[in-house]
Amino acid sequence: MITEQDVYHIANLAKIEIRSEEVDKFRREFQSILEYFDILDEVEEDVEPTFQVLPLSNVFREDTPKECLPREEALKNAKHVEDGYFKGPKVVE
Repeated sequence: MITEQDVYHIANLAKIEIRSEEVDKFRREFQSILEYFDILDEVEEDVEPTFQVLPLSNVFREDTPKECLPREEALKNAKHVEDGYFKGPKVVE
């Protein structure tokens, strides 16, 4: 059974603030979620699949080298270009 203290603890872990009038709603919803897990626990683990498993095969094309795009064509639609290269946002400060 989920208690009010459990709801506040979960909210604290999730770094969210909940109002006291929301606690009962969340408690019922959490309890409902746990009841679904109880139902899943009752399912047998060795159930055969109901669909036919097809044999696996490689669906990828051969990796053959081809002519590269010219730099100008590769960069022509780029929003930001610098010194002949794509320019992305700064990641490390």
